[in-house]
Amino acid sequence: MQNQFYKEAISATIFNYISKASEELGLQSYVIGGFVRDYILQRGTAKDIDIVTIGSGIELAQKVAQILPNKPKVQVFKTYGTAMLRYKDIEIEFVGARKESYTEESRNPAVSEGTLQDDQNRRDFTINALALSLNAADFGLLLDPFHGVEDLMSKTIKTPLDPDITYSDDPLRMMRAIRFASQLNFTIEKNSLAAIAKNADRLKIITKERIVDELQKIMQSKKPSIGFLLLEKTALLPLVLPELMALKGVEEVEGQKHKDNFYHTLEVLDNISVNTEGVWLRWAALLHDIGKAPTKKFHKTIGWTFHAHEFVGSRMVFKLFKRLKLPLNNKMKFVQKMILLSSRPIVLATEVTDSAIRRLIFDAGDDIDSLMTLCEADITTKNPRKFKRYHQNFELVREKIKEVEARDQVRNFQPPISGELIMETFQLKPCREIGQIKEAIKEAILEGVIPNEYEASYQFMLEKGKSLGLKIK
Repeated sequence: MQNQFYKEAISATIFNYISKASEELGLQSYVIGGFVRDYILQRGTAKDIDIVTIGSGIELAQKVAQILPNKPKVQVFKTYGTAMLRYKDIEIEFVGARKESYTEESRNPAVSEGTLQDDQNRRDFTINALALSLNAADFGLLLDPFHGVEDLMSKTIKTPLDPDITYSDDPLRMMRAIRFASQLNFTIEKNSLAAIAKNADRLKIITKERIVDELQKIMQSKKPSIGFLLLEKTALLPLVLPELMALKGVEEVEGQKHKDNFYHTLEVLDNISVNTEGVWLRWAALLHDIGKAPTKKFHKTIGWTFHAHEFVGSRMVFKLFKRLKLPLNNKMKFVQKMILLSSRPIVLATEVTDSAIRRLIFDAGDDIDSLMTLCEADITTKNPRKFKRYHQNFELVREKIKEVEARDQVRNFQPPISGELIMETFQLKPCREIGQIKEAIKEAILEGVIPNEYEASYQFMLEKGKSLGLKIK
């Protein structure tokens, strides 16, 4: 009965083709790893499939491509002895079974041909060592030497071999363990967790790109705090995001405390993850308070302060993104903008004025909805009445934004008066007065002194020019 369950898992056409190609080449082949794990967990349709064969994975890939109706192109990676082809929307990677040995200086192993057992031994976790036979004699047979199915059922992350050796050999596996725990809501087995903490410093030999790839997957999990709490517990977080680690802890002076901004940040991250899958808005939530560590001060009269932490935090983003080799483009600028503006709607929630709303819409532009989502996620009070009142206040801000925007149209607006018109009206060459007039018109519109219309702006231009001693020619 159990074998029939797994046989159904690989009854799709592609596996039949791989089985046929393997038989023609006299190879033994298996589907292994993530596909098997996710099928048992019923985690949806696979986007990639790993095939291991006792022999040449490249040769098998080329044979499969020959017999598939669409004759897909095979990408060969000779350095790694692997090949990949696309079938419909699925990427299928082929590799020969192998065994590996590592040196202390690198996570890149020396590779030699091996058996299926050797290949399963080298896998990172028991739940990723599961294999299903594609061979005619036992098609669909599950090979589970490390009781990976039991670990799936008990929601446990465990290494097939000694975790201390497993993580020391390839320290990226420490990030992968935490990523899977976060994605699947699994528990890392205690010996494995201790081995991660013991080998944490080994993460330094891993490239930033690979670390960030795992970090992004943690960030995109349903409840990212699971992963970040594990990163902190295992001493990996200071190596990856020391700016976040600096927020941890509570100081007390003269009986006055501040909240632990590390745990608050993780609450905000979980809150926002309920409302958006946008990874860069999640990054903004994760980093929105990083400026509080360097700006924290205690004043006897007013207690703890974090003056200008939004400005400082937004400035810190560039260095952080550069160090992690995250994109230094509009994605980074979006995160910086969200952090810089993160307190503005909070202030507005207590006193909503048209001019303040206009300025917020102008500064946030098309990201105003994202900013409001971030600010609502920032409500972490455990007092039910305060929680309700804060959310009601933000709802008033949202309504006011709609009202002001519909009336004044200031999102991404450009003042109706151009620099060319100012130069023509007053017969000016490029000079600072042109900028002064343009800025004055913009400010007048945002303050509600004049409507966002040409005629009113033109008259204001004439008056401003006159005050600057300019004459109409």
